Amino acid sequence: VILITIKDGDEIIDVSSASTKNILFKKPDNVTLLTKAATFTTDGTDGKIQYISVSGDFDTAGIWKFQAHIITPSGNWHSDIDRFEVFANL
Repeated sequence: VILITIKDGDEIIDVSSASTKNILFKKPDNVTLLTKAATFTTDGTDGKIQYISVSGDFDTAGIWKFQAHIITPSGNWHSDIDRFEVFANL
């Protein structure tokens, strides 16, 4: 599960009105971009969105980047970019 809490500084943002909720992933090649539809963990008032990965999503070992993309009636928003590492199998 990739879980993101949308904040402005330390303030949690209510994203319950979001018409679009995506998490963008950039592969370790730093070129290939994947867009995955996110869901709320509750109703969005807590600022939390998530994507539950499936087999084959993270198919390349290395450092992946991810970022939330939200569209609400008040605008089009992107979170900060974060990273995680995918390790190769034996």
